[in-house]
Amino acid sequence: MRAYQIFSDSSCDLPDSLLKEYRIKLIPFYVSFDQETYFKENIEITKEAFYETLSTKRIFAKTSLPSVQDYMNEFRPALKEGLDILCLCLTQKFSGSYQSAVNAKHILEEQYPEANITIIDSIQATGGQGLLLLQMAYMQKAGFSIEDAADRIHKIKTKSRIMFTVDTLDYLAKGRRLGKVVALAGNMLDLKPLIQLKEAELIPYSKVRGRKKSLDKIYEMVEEYFAETGDNTSDYDFCIANTTTMKDAHYLQGRVEQFIGRKIAYPVFQIGVTIGTYTGPGAIGICFVRKYDRI
Repeated sequence: MRAYQIFSDSSCDLPDSLLKEYRIKLIPFYVSFDQETYFKENIEITKEAFYETLSTKRIFAKTSLPSVQDYMNEFRPALKEGLDILCLCLTQKFSGSYQSAVNAKHILEEQYPEANITIIDSIQATGGQGLLLLQMAYMQKAGFSIEDAADRIHKIKTKSRIMFTVDTLDYLAKGRRLGKVVALAGNMLDLKPLIQLKEAELIPYSKVRGRKKSLDKIYEMVEEYFAETGDNTSDYDFCIANTTTMKDAHYLQGRVEQFIGRKIAYPVFQIGVTIGTYTGPGAIGICFVRKYDRI
């Protein structure tokens, strides 16, 4: 069995400590505030600087996906070392990053015909994608082949969910990501939409007035999921994904930990510029995926 390197595009929002621990490599998205100058996510612009710019200048950002060449530049050193490649990408419904990776795969396979280059559409984003990436890392550490790891990811990704809220739908609307969520649109004072990301679809849930109620409601969405499916929370991994409101993230984490009867093993995932461009400041969610050894 050949060794393999795990990659992801930067929309997974995996904390740096976990990237280093599991030696996962990221291919960054780009972001621009003027559609002329683009910055590499987490390399040329920090998350903090990104949200400060959105908040203080009250402007909308625009993202650009990693190019085919970007993927080739990152994949090639691993291939030269004789490693196979397992790469997880942001859902195709949101970006062409997956297709860039696939195109890079086809080009590099001609140069490295013995290599296995596997590209997977996560059908997720941010913390949901990040948790799937960690399942890959756990399987790699447990000695799974690249084929077996990919097979299990395809099975568990359909069981991945994000229950979240945003402060405003303006960013989703500007980025043309509303889809079915348009049903939640309205101009009521302090209205907070509640949304589920399920199998690459943004599914409208409801809307409530006020931040505190919206936090409690997304927690209740998690409770409802497990009540409806009959699944056991011990079979799932959880994290909190947050843009700019750490106090709210800690509140939600406490509620989830009480519900599942254990501590969440990970630090709060800070939502980066790729997804933050479309959610804006104030977005927060609960992410969970089925564990690779519980299928």
